[in-house]
Amino acid sequence: MKRYKGVIFDFNGTLFFDNPKHILAWSKISQDIRHHGIDEEELHVHINGVPNNKVVEYMFGGTCDPSKTEKYSQLKEEYYRQFCKEDQATFHLVNGAETYFDYLKESNIPFTIASASIKPNIDFFVESFHLDKWIEPSMIVYDDGSYENKVAMFIKAANNIGVDIQDCLIIEDSASGISNAYKAGCHNIVVVDSANKKEEYEKLPGVTQVIDSFENFK
Repeated sequence: MKRYKGVIFDFNGTLFFDNPKHILAWSKISQDIRHHGIDEEELHVHINGVPNNKVVEYMFGGTCDPSKTEKYSQLKEEYYRQFCKEDQATFHLVNGAETYFDYLKESNIPFTIASASIKPNIDFFVESFHLDKWIEPSMIVYDDGSYENKVAMFIKAANNIGVDIQDCLIIEDSASGISNAYKAGCHNIVVVDSANKKEEYEKLPGVTQVIDSFENFK
């Protein structure tokens, strides 16, 4: 792995293993829109790392009235937060994440989060996991409706921490997130293998390492 001057984390599936909760929530939305649910493969190919408005549009076949987009985006996240709180056994950061945060702070390496989550979810994560102990919440990049994809999110996050994107380490978990990190100009991408696709991810451009957790990671 190349050395780095700053770190940008994806959140869902990277710092918090929550894919089952997204499947449950998007499946409820999909039932409303398409009258059938989704599976984990569809989650990784078409949904993970993609802003909510684009996912809702995808479920409507490519176009959707903005009012419906907002309605279903907000409803999905309400379902998601409910499912998270109901499953306290899995409601924690990935093993080793807090220790790695401490290491970055002690090493004066700036870091933040670039997530496709909307602000109510980011607020939920900050409060639930006490993220403000390590990260200034105003530096977190989230889906506020102004980003076409995560390329712009990653660039904004790099600007927020004052590090050129080429000198950043980006930590992702999805194929779309990896692709967008590479398109943004980062060639130092570490993948958290929450999808059990190590061999596939190792072959993708920019990927320097695939890990299962942050234990002993530096």
